[in-house]
Amino acid sequence: MRVVTLFQGATDTAVALGVQPCGVVDSWSEKPMYRYLRPALAGVPHVGLETQPSLEDIALLQPDLIVASRFRHERVAGLLSRLCPTVMLEEVFDFQKTLAVMGQALQRQAQAAALQGAWDARVARLRERLQARFGARWPLSVSVLDIRDDHLRAYLPASFAGMVLSQLGFVWNRYSQAASGVSLKITNRESLPAVDADVFFVFGHGDGPAVKRQYQSLSSHPLWQHLAAPREGQVWWVDGVAWILSGGILGAQQVLDDVERTLLGGPGQ
Repeated sequence: MRVVTLFQGATDTAVALGVQPCGVVDSWSEKPMYRYLRPALAGVPHVGLETQPSLEDIALLQPDLIVASRFRHERVAGLLSRLCPTVMLEEVFDFQKTLAVMGQALQRQAQAAALQGAWDARVARLRERLQARFGARWPLSVSVLDIRDDHLRAYLPASFAGMVLSQLGFVWNRYSQAASGVSLKITNRESLPAVDADVFFVFGHGDGPAVKRQYQSLSSHPLWQHLAAPREGQVWWVDGVAWILSGGILGAQQVLDDVERTLLGGPGQ
């Protein structure tokens, strides 16, 4: 089946299901495609941006199925459906829903069920190991921090990483629990207590010198140094592509890899 995927989580999911799309949209970073997906997508044509796919390029590919997002593509849904059957996912980051829907649409139900079963089993094992490792301190509170060149962004439970960490049993502080949306924007040092947590998972928005300077400035600030994670040596750098931008089950597995590596010392240790 020839399928065009119009958001990152759909592209990730197609690869996980063993399907090479006939067309994909550009990635948000590491353009034109995230490094972890490049081997599986070598030579696959691109049909523009996730926010503005080219209907002409899609039509030329003559797909049998388009996987789109209502959040991104509601305004062109009618035009897409004229090209071929179109599946519209409600959320771009609900990777388990994307897996189930695409498994059905691509007639890969068995593969989707196997991936979901393996996911559930791994999450259960990791949760047990985290409980055993931290004992009475479990569940740990967590913050997922994106270092920008001029501010700090803290991702909330509704974000992609937040959904994965919540399944493992992590919790958020009262500021994050009370906030709406997928992230908090922290623009001044006095607001740093809003991200206080037992564990920080941190990544930079790019790797330029401005981001590095911003992190150095943040991490040397007295308020940062008084937060729980820095005090306890629980500040861990991770890959922002997997943690926030990937949107699919392969990216979610990388989040589990990082939790295992940082907090448990590796698989089965």
